[in-house]
Amino acid sequence: MSDDVKFSLSETDIPKSWYNIMADLPSPPPPVLHPGTKQPIGPGDLAPLFPMAVIQQEVSVEREVEIPEPVRDVYRQWRPSPLYRARRLEQALATPARIYYKYEGLSPAGSHKPNTAIAQAYYNKQEGVKRITTETGAGQWGSALAIAGAFFGLEIEVFMVKVSFNQKPYRRAFMETFGAKCVASPSELTEAGRAVLKAHPDSTGSLGIAISEAVEMAAQRDDTKYALGSVLNHVLLHQTVIGLEAQRQFELANDYPDMVIGCTGGGSNFAGIAFPFIGEKLRRGGNIEVIAVEPAACPSLTKGTYAYDFGDTGHLTPLVKMHTLGSTFVPPGFHAGGLRYHGMAPLVSHLAALGEIKPRAYQQVECFAAGVEFARAEGILPAPEANHAIKAVIDEAVKCKKAGTGKAILFNLCGHGHFDMQAYSDYMAGKLVDQQYDESELAMALAGLPSVA
Repeated sequence: MSDDVKFSLSETDIPKSWYNIMADLPSPPPPVLHPGTKQPIGPGDLAPLFPMAVIQQEVSVEREVEIPEPVRDVYRQWRPSPLYRARRLEQALATPARIYYKYEGLSPAGSHKPNTAIAQAYYNKQEGVKRITTETGAGQWGSALAIAGAFFGLEIEVFMVKVSFNQKPYRRAFMETFGAKCVASPSELTEAGRAVLKAHPDSTGSLGIAISEAVEMAAQRDDTKYALGSVLNHVLLHQTVIGLEAQRQFELANDYPDMVIGCTGGGSNFAGIAFPFIGEKLRRGGNIEVIAVEPAACPSLTKGTYAYDFGDTGHLTPLVKMHTLGSTFVPPGFHAGGLRYHGMAPLVSHLAALGEIKPRAYQQVECFAAGVEFARAEGILPAPEANHAIKAVIDEAVKCKKAGTGKAILFNLCGHGHFDMQAYSDYMAGKLVDQQYDESELAMALAGLPSVA
């Protein structure tokens, strides 16, 4: 293996195709269902929300999906992203483990989200769309789509979960700088938002509510489509540039991961790093272990039910089979806003059901402790979401130390935490506390799962 710390590729090494794990699955995932008929949906059912090119990717089973050259041209601003060997962290932990991280914080938005935002904006522009509505949790997705809208001349309207809207004013300012309109959700602008506020005037919001508002707004105008930053197949597809680059970079390192770790909320950054490696394992065999790490306060993979559910609180979306806490579940306002979603991506859920993924959950205080330890060793301040992956990495590296085994561990550092300083200030001051979801509210949300024969 190489003694280098950083493994870089050139612009010519940006992948020319995304990887579609659908081609290598031992069994297909359950179909997406129409909420009224409970029958599998067709492309026409999705046409009011998405451009046809995106719909075709959503249902594609082709292993390779070509990346349009205009998208690759924009990718060149930050791609290929670097792969680092975390040697100082290894020394601090006194572990024989070899820790690598793929750093997505160099993108214009500071996270992995532009990998799909640029692609979705391009496809919408190609089909004559003028306006895109969307939701955002922590603000990383909204920031990425705001940039993409500026690049492709599209009007962007973002419904931001209210607790994050208030916690992270600089994310809102970032989006507005690029021309996007940012609205706290739930809002008075939509029927879905007004219904929530009528029942819960002090609602802190959820991604499910924000999705309902964005979908409702998109359906009102012919020149408007909806874009999603995680969960759906085409979003996960676009993120696989991360893992595809990492595979090339491991060749430079003369190494290969024994373990791949990613944080999971909706599943996009996790799929981006893990799917190419899982696909290689499915095709060729191997013993690579894949760990999906989620917040204990919103534990869809570890505590949720694998069942058909709506992707939004207002029940405007199709039914997908996923690990879910129930579409009406509103998680507490912990700081990793990008992980506060009631469900897990159907493809990630399917792989978990097949035993290809091992889920794990942590509380936020221990995750911030891990993030600070990483920052002091490696010099990069991680986003709160990425801290969940780092916590698992440190735990696994300590296990290697106790066992005397030198595993290669790869994780996705999906973004920096420069917009999350209030959370770090709270942690340093001892004000950051672990938050628990209400067991009775979870039970009610799960009891309301749609009936699918």
